Amino acid sequence: MRVIARDGEHEIEIQRSRFLCTVARVTSVDEANAVIARVRRAGPNANHHCVALRIGDPETGALTARSNDDGEPSGTAGVPMLEVLTRRELTDVVAVVSRWFGGIKLGAGGLVRAYSSVLSETLDVLGELRRVRHRELLLALPHDRAGRLENQLRNSPYRLRGVEYGSDVTFTVAVQEGAVEEFEAWLAEQVGDTLDVLDAGPCDLYLP
Repeated sequence: MRVIARDGEHEIEIQRSRFLCTVARVTSVDEANAVIARVRRAGPNANHHCVALRIGDPETGALTARSNDDGEPSGTAGVPMLEVLTRRELTDVVAVVSRWFGGIKLGAGGLVRAYSSVLSETLDVLGELRRVRHRELLLALPHDRAGRLENQLRNSPYRLRGVEYGSDVTFTVAVQEGAVEEFEAWLAEQVGDTLDVLDAGPCDLYLP
């Protein structure tokens, strides 16, 4: 799944109307609603706050997609915004475009182009990443063997997310889902033995 690289805003002016686009990464409809409410509070004198959102469930693959024209002619604002998000295959995202009317009517086609353009430009500015499901694995080694393995992990395709020093050294490693057996085989080659690996559950990483 693709996500935005960071939250942000971008503004354009068309025929004296201001279009301010706010885009944020969210993981639930409640989070999206909080962003929408924040944008409304920040621009109480805007004529419209049009919305599109897409939120995916990494467990089931289900997708929630919604849009709102907020008083603009039906299908001229929220729908084309949602089409932009869909075309880019983005998820976990809410986009709000606030419009301050400048006195010149744009017509249905002009509105569609305006709302699509400001969102597309905003996404180009913010950039995109991939959301990739991983498993978080825990493994422990004695101190006298841990240094070598740490170096090997840092130079491997696996992602070392943490090192904890106690009676042993415990490593937290993120391994892409479906590659756990491959990792365990790699690990056995590095340490010359079979280590107990604890699966701590799923985690999502955001990658270029």
